[in-house]
Amino acid sequence: MLSNKILTLILLQPMSHQPSHGPYPPTLASLGGTPTRNLDDPITAVFLFLFVLGAIAHMTILQVNLRRGKKFIISGLLFGFCMARITATTLRLAWSTHTTNISVAIAASVFVAAGVVLLFIVNLIFTQRILRAAHPEWAWAKWFSLAFKLYYASIVVMLIALITCTFQSYFTLSHNTRRIDRDVQLVGSTYFAVAAFLSIPLLFIHVILPKKSHVEKFGEGRFRTKIWIILFSSFILTLGAAFRAGTAYVPRPRNDPAWYHSKACFYIFNFTIEIIVIALFAVIRVDKRFHIPNGSHGPGDYSGTTNKAEVLERRPTLTDRINDEEDVFDDSRPEEEKRNDDLEASVRQSTAH
Repeated sequence: MLSNKILTLILLQPMSHQPSHGPYPPTLASLGGTPTRNLDDPITAVFLFLFVLGAIAHMTILQVNLRRGKKFIISGLLFGFCMARITATTLRLAWSTHTTNISVAIAASVFVAAGVVLLFIVNLIFTQRILRAAHPEWAWAKWFSLAFKLYYASIVVMLIALITCTFQSYFTLSHNTRRIDRDVQLVGSTYFAVAAFLSIPLLFIHVILPKKSHVEKFGEGRFRTKIWIILFSSFILTLGAAFRAGTAYVPRPRNDPAWYHSKACFYIFNFTIEIIVIALFAVIRVDKRFHIPNGSHGPGDYSGTTNKAEVLERRPTLTDRINDEEDVFDDSRPEEEKRNDDLEASVRQSTAH
């Protein structure tokens, strides 16, 4: 492929200007390039302030909920993400002052690439709760829960591999080692893009599959709104992850970057998208909308129903004839609608007699 030929030419460039030992400066152009004090410092400082506000907001929500006896650990994950971004922006400010310090550049690049994984995991947790509420017969199954746990573990393993190869690429002059490191980085960026997108097809499955029971409500707010929140956050996170992965597949020399390596693209597809998600989760109070009772481990636990069979095989009652957001949003329930129609006909017939 053309990109592989370009990469080979870049990696085979003369090393006459390389230092005698690592870390060595990169030969490939990176997203955002080297930060400058005049341009990057003001922008980075604004994002630093915004992420500090995000950290304060989500930690406050976490502590208030804990005092009320409501455990919502996801607020802690969002706080952790904000702290990672505070570190990344701080390192980028330091990098703009010490542009020749490769160690600072490595640390800044690693924190920028690593932090966003937490948001992907949060979205997948929300998606899993939606599926369990709507399809308890298989979404609560052990194999499905295990699949999510293994996927979370694979994301962590991929992140470790990505960080390791990123560090290694700065400390070797071996063309073969750098090629292998780059291959791992490409796989990692693609894997993370898939993780960001995965919630969308899972929610599509929720919509098209017929439901054997009524949706088990949890948290506050309309069920449809929960779905739109996940779809929106997944879409913009996928946009950022796909952009980063796509640009990684088209390498350019460090001294000849492309338009997609610009600082505008860096801030838009990284910090801007992320702060939107962080602010959205705080403003719409995902801690209320996606909260489930502590210790939930099976059908009925979300709504407090103790009878598992009632959740999995509950027949609709007269109150189910009132259209709520699930009835409006989920129109692919022919069997349940038929039972409801038969029940309504029976009631009318009894009333007539």
